[in-house]
Amino acid sequence: MEDKQYMDYIHTHAQKSSHVTTLVWAFLVGGLICCVGQAFGDIFKVLLPNWEQSKISALVSMTMIFLGSFLTAIGVYDKIGIHAGGGSIVPITGFANSVVSPAMEFNKEGIVLGMMAKMFVIAGPIIVAGTVSSVVTGFIYWIVELIR
Repeated sequence: MEDKQYMDYIHTHAQKSSHVTTLVWAFLVGGLICCVGQAFGDIFKVLLPNWEQSKISALVSMTMIFLGSFLTAIGVYDKIGIHAGGGSIVPITGFANSVVSPAMEFNKEGIVLGMMAKMFVIAGPIIVAGTVSSVVTGFIYWIVELIR
């Protein structure tokens, strides 16, 4: 199929969406996910008053990762993603979804060659890019500090 034929096919068969509606849903759902995380943080501060902020933040992150993974496992997170688009993939719950979805999909191929090998298919490049860019940035910062 030629490029032009493919583009014509896409334009005739693709579902039309309103950009404004998509942006509003992404904003609302992404904001709601962040508000849920903030609510957990506030609840944990009340329940665990002697804990340091860094420990509470870690507990909130673990809770949100669990919720994202659990909602993915029961099929709810994908339905949220259909309506929310980017609003559901940006928060930490979206990262959990990007790890759990391929693990569930390839689970039937076995634990090692299926689930464990495919778990980071989506999230892996993001982790690598983040790690490499942080190392490069740290190296540049180190050089600039040496020059000063």
